[in-house]
Amino acid sequence: MASMEQISRHYADHVARLQATWEAALAAEQFDSAVVHAGSPIVSFLDDYHYAFRPNPHFLAWLPLTHHEESVLIFRPGHKPVLYFYQPDDFWHLPPADPEPWWADHFEIRVEREPGEWHQGVPVGREAYIGDAPELGAEDDVNPPGLLHRLHLARTRKTDYELDCLRQASVTGAHCHLAAEAAFREGRSEYEIHQAYLAAGQFDDAGLPYPSIVALNRHGAVLHYQQRDRARPARSDAFLIDAGASCHGYCSDITRTYTTKEGEFAALIGSMDTLQRGLCNDMKAGVDYREMHLRAHAEIAGVLADHGIITCDASDAVESGLSGVFYPHGLGHYLGLQTHDVGGLIADATGREIPRPDGHPFLRLTRTLESGNVLTVEPGLYFIDSLLERWRAGRRRDMIDWERVEALKPFGGIRIEDDVVVTDGEPENMTRNAFEDA
Repeated sequence: MASMEQISRHYADHVARLQATWEAALAAEQFDSAVVHAGSPIVSFLDDYHYAFRPNPHFLAWLPLTHHEESVLIFRPGHKPVLYFYQPDDFWHLPPADPEPWWADHFEIRVEREPGEWHQGVPVGREAYIGDAPELGAEDDVNPPGLLHRLHLARTRKTDYELDCLRQASVTGAHCHLAAEAAFREGRSEYEIHQAYLAAGQFDDAGLPYPSIVALNRHGAVLHYQQRDRARPARSDAFLIDAGASCHGYCSDITRTYTTKEGEFAALIGSMDTLQRGLCNDMKAGVDYREMHLRAHAEIAGVLADHGIITCDASDAVESGLSGVFYPHGLGHYLGLQTHDVGGLIADATGREIPRPDGHPFLRLTRTLESGNVLTVEPGLYFIDSLLERWRAGRRRDMIDWERVEALKPFGGIRIEDDVVVTDGEPENMTRNAFEDA
C-alpha cells in the first residue's frame, strides 16, 4: 500500500512530467497556453439541487482536487502553472478547505471568490480551452482534438505518483470487497451488501468511481445490473460484485464472483479464475491487447467444452460465434482517472482508430501494450437468456447442452477482474496484491 508520504513524494516528479508533456503538445498544435476548467455543477431540471460533481479528468491529472468546481488551471510553457482556486464566501455550502502545501507549492495560487475571475489571468496569445463548463462555450479552440489526442496518449503511461494512487485505490477496493463477500455469506440482500461495501470504505455512492454492480443469483447475468433489491432472496447461491474505490481521483475496478454451493458452478469459477490469472500474467510490453482478447475467447470456449456446456470443440465455438453467446463483452480497458480511461483505441495524435477484431464491437482497448500502462483484465462467462434463445432458434442449436445450461442459469454468471500494471518485466497485479494485503 502506498502511504500518503510516498504519494506526496512522487507528486513533484509527476508535475514536472506533466509540464514537459503539455509543453510539447501545445507546441505541436501551435498553442501558446492552455486553460483547464475543473467543471461546473449541474443543476437538476426545474429544481435547485446539484448532481454529484465529477471534475474534468485533465484538471485532475494536475491536481488532487476532486470536489473543486469552478476552479481553473492556466498553463503557459516556461512559467509556473497558475491555479484559480475557487473558494467562495458561502453560507449555503461548505467551501473548500485551504490548499495543502504538498501539492499547492507547485502552483501559483490565486483564490477565486466568484466564478469567472480566472478570465483576467488568461495570457495573450492562442489559448486552448479544455473542459465542458458552460462558460467555455463562448471561447474559440475548446477541446481541440489534436491536442486532446496527444494528452490522452501521454496519459496511458502512468507516473509513479499515479501508480501510488492506483495502488491505494486497489487496497481500499479489496477491503470493501471482503466486507461485501462477508455480507453475501450472511444471506443479506443486494442493498444490504452494497451498504456494507460503502461502510467498509467510509464513503457514499457519490464517492464511488462508478456505480457498483451488486448482483445475486440470476442478476449476475445482467452485465451492468443496477437495481439492488431490498428483499433478501430465499437462497443466495451466487454473487457477482463489480465495484471499485478511488484515491485522488484514480480508480480501482475489481470484480469477483462467489458461490455458497459446491458443484458445477463452483468448479466453473475455479476454471475461470485460473484462466484469468494466466491472462494477467501475460500482460507485458509489446503484447497486442486484441490478441489477448481473442485468446480469452479461445480459452473460455475451452472451459465451456471441458465442463460439457457446449458439445463442440473450442475452435468451432469461436469460429461460429458461439463463444460470444457466453462471453459478449471485451476483455478490459485502460484504467486511471476514468474507469474506462482514454486512449484505448487511437494509434497516434491524428486520432486514427486501431480497429477492433471482426465480430468484437465492444472491445475498449486495441493498442499494443507499453510499460506504464494500467489496464483491467476481466473475462466473463454468463447464462444470458436473450443471447441463448437467439442461438436456440438457429440451425446450430445442438452445439449447446441445454440441460446443463438450464441447471446453471440460476447462478447468473461469472466475471473476475483485476487491475494490472504493464512493466518492462513481469506485470504487477495490483488487485491480487491488494487482496493479500487486506
